[in-house]
Amino acid sequence: MVDLEKAPGARPRAGRGEPVRRSDAEGCLAVAIRIPVRVVVLVLVVPVRMVWDALVVAGRFLRDTVLRPVGRALAWLARAVFVWPLVGLWRYVVVPLAKGVGWLGHVLLVVPAVWLYRWVLTPVGHALGWFFTRVGAVLAAIGRGLYAGLAWLGRYLAVVPAVWLYRWVLTPVGHALAWCGRQVARGVGLVVTGVGFVLYWTLRVLLVLPALAVWRWVLAPVGRFLAVVGREVADALGHAWRVAGHLSRAVGRFLGTVLRWTVAEPARWVYRSVLTPVGHAVRDIVLRPLAEAGRGARRAARHSVRQARADVRRMLFGEPAERHPVDRREPSAAEARTLGSSTTALTKD
Repeated sequence: MVDLEKAPGARPRAGRGEPVRRSDAEGCLAVAIRIPVRVVVLVLVVPVRMVWDALVVAGRFLRDTVLRPVGRALAWLARAVFVWPLVGLWRYVVVPLAKGVGWLGHVLLVVPAVWLYRWVLTPVGHALGWFFTRVGAVLAAIGRGLYAGLAWLGRYLAVVPAVWLYRWVLTPVGHALAWCGRQVARGVGLVVTGVGFVLYWTLRVLLVLPALAVWRWVLAPVGRFLAVVGREVADALGHAWRVAGHLSRAVGRFLGTVLRWTVAEPARWVYRSVLTPVGHAVRDIVLRPLAEAGRGARRAARHSVRQARADVRRMLFGEPAERHPVDRREPSAAEARTLGSSTTALTKD
């Protein structure tokens, strides 16, 4: 249903003695354009929403019945074709080969390198360090002497004249040049300030004030009107989308009910009232007697084959010897003593 009421956040109208605000004018404009905009948008959005809901249902059915099983089959096939061979190759070929290469490298490279470093390079390095330490001490003493002499010469030949030149020549000249520069900068600043003041008021009168008037009296009202129209169109789209959703849901439920009472319920009644009793009757009258007859024939054939095999064995090898049962009970104490004495006599003989 189209919502003809105002939004909950709308302000009340002004009283008789209060002036009409700009927000109240915008509210009246919104109310004036709300109904036609919502009617037009509802007419345009309802078919789109129903098509969208139909596509969503079809997509879900396709995903559940086709895409998901195909994806699972492709995933299993990818594992069987790519993952498992690669895992087997890594586990049973690459890892043992890498371990063998690592052990061989350790034996052929690391152990000789450690021995060379420990017993050849370390003693040679210690000897070279001791030699260069002593030579460095001598060269450092010579360098300290040369540095002291050159520092004394540089101080009295370069630093002292440079300090005198900076203090008594360059400093007064620099102060004079700085004073002249400040005076010139002050004059230039006064000229620039005057020119800037004139340009400021010229631009303000010729550009800023007309642009401000255009903004305040033309662009701002047009922008407010367009904002109201856009907000109402957006609200109308949302409202029409929700209404179209309710209509689409009602149509879907109606179609589901029709399919249920025209297809599902008759099929279920036929299955429950016709096919199930017929199937039970066929099972009890036909299938079970046939199964019992087949099992009896199979038992008779098995018994006949077993009897024929026993007759052939009897004709070829004769009657089997009779088996006497063996007494597996525990011997009593008297029998145990008798058996022990018999065993001792046989041992002495």
